[in-house]
Parts: sequence; structure tokens; C-alpha cells
Amino acid sequence: MTRRFGVSDSEIEAAAHLMRCGQVVAFPTETVYGLGADASNPAAIDRIYEAKGRPRHNPLIIHVSDLEMARRMAHLSPVAELIGAKFWPGPLTLLLPKRADAGLASAVTAGMNNVAIRFPSSTVAQRLIRAVGFPVAAPSANRSGKISSTRFAEVARQLNGRIAGIVEEDECDHGLESTILSLVGLPIILRHGSVPQEALEALLGPMGEDSMPEKVAAPGQLRSHYAPEATVRMDVDCPTGNTVWVGFGPESKGCQLTLSSSGDIEEAARNLYTVMSEADALAGPGGVIAFASVPLVGIGKAINDRLKRAAAPRST
Repeated sequence: MTRRFGVSDSEIEAAAHLMRCGQVVAFPTETVYGLGADASNPAAIDRIYEAKGRPRHNPLIIHVSDLEMARRMAHLSPVAELIGAKFWPGPLTLLLPKRADAGLASAVTAGMNNVAIRFPSSTVAQRLIRAVGFPVAAPSANRSGKISSTRFAEVARQLNGRIAGIVEEDECDHGLESTILSLVGLPIILRHGSVPQEALEALLGPMGEDSMPEKVAAPGQLRSHYAPEATVRMDVDCPTGNTVWVGFGPESKGCQLTLSSSGDIEEAARNLYTVMSEADALAGPGGVIAFASVPLVGIGKAINDRLKRAAAPRST
């Protein structure tokens, strides 16, 4: 059975004790729920991959409780320090050159020489990491390729009996995964997320995007990802047939569900996975979910990225 934990000091310590013993515990962050394990423990990292059914070539993000912990794991350039001072703690992951003495299990980085690091702003996540005493490897708490979880109930539905515990606290305010920025060489966005590209470019100037998206260098880059059971279609502003239509904005009259009736892009991001799960239940086996167009501005780029991966052929 999967144990449930609250967020009192004693409950956080009990969850951390399980993780120090090599077990996997799901916990909330400000983005989505993470599936956490001690990043130094090879057996614990194997349990993450097994619980998710995750491909072993897909690396994990490690979560730290302060900037000094990040410095012990990776080489932070002056640019990385500048970005960390501006955006950490928060929903930004940096891909950095791994330190030789980091002590990370090899499977965390899928054998690569770089490591993805995030310092979450969630107080629950910070407390748990401090209690573990070492960075926590934590992909999203869902079955591999399926819809990410922003609510305790959804984590339990997908992973009950597959992991040792779940910290119960629905505080995933952003609702979308972190932005991943590679600082191995020139700054490149590997995955759009909760920190918009425009915010990063205000600090760093114009930057490129991944020119080889088929090469997995960081989490969240698989072509098919974040997917419901139903078929997903994008940019549908006039649905036909037996389709569950998810609208966006006041012009989407007649939709069964909406990401944001007012057209608020931040609200749409917070609602994306919850609404996708609700639409999947309405669509049923063999059904279709049609999403209305969402503007490609700000966090809208991340929403469109998730919808594109949800709509991709499932064989890839």
C-alpha cells in the first residue's frame, strides 16, 4: 500500500525517512507533483523508472533546497549564478556541467555529463529536500507519457501501490512543468515551461531553441508525452462530430470544458492538466479531445508544447 503523509514537521520527516531508506515518495511542487527519491541512491532511482515505466535514456531533474546544494552538484558559470539569483527558487531548471564529485547515481543523468537542476519555490518541497539531506531526483508523478498530476487524487489514481508514499498537499500553483534552459554552451531553451521565454530574454538577450529536439538531453523532450488516452487535436475552433471540445476565451461558446473562459493565459496553464484529465474521462475509449487555439505568447508557448506532445503519435 502507498502511505499518505501530511505536511506537519513529523509527517515530512517520516516521508524523508522513507526516501533516505531508498523508497520513492510523491510530493507537490509549485509546478506539478514530483516523484521523488534520493538522487545518490541507484536502487531508489531504479524504483522511479520502474514506477513510471520511464525509458532509461530519459534523464531526471534533481531538486535542491538552496543554491549551495546546486553548486555541489554542478559547475555554475557566472551566467548560471546570475540566472539563479533572478529565477531561483522557482519553476526554472538549468542544464549544467555535472561535477565529478557530485555523488549522483549514474541513472539520474542517463549516463551523461550534464545534470538538470531546479530549486523549487514550494515550501513543502524545500522542507522535504532539507529533511532528506541530499538532492531529490523527481520527474513528474505520473505514468510515463501520461498526463502530469497537479492534484493528490490524480497521483494516487496513477501510482497507488507502485510507490511508498504521497505527500498530500495540492499546492501546484503554476500547473505546468518548469522551463528547461541549457547553459552547456550558449543558452538554449530545451523545454518551454512556467518561466516564459520573454522573461529569460529580458535578462540574457535573444536566445535559440533546441536545434536537435530528437536527441534527448533533458527531461520532457520525448515527442509523445503528457498524453491522455483519447486522441488529441490542436487549434480546433469549430469542432465536428463526437468530440470533447476544450475552449479558450469568451469566443469558445458551446465548448464542454474551457482552459480559461476569459482568455487568461496563466489560468489556462494552471488548468491544463486538470481539464485534460476531465476531457479524457468525458471522451471515453477511442474518443477525441479538440483544444481551441491558444496564443503562442508567454506561457502559451509551453501550453502549445504540451498539447503538441499530447497529440503526437503514441508509437514514438
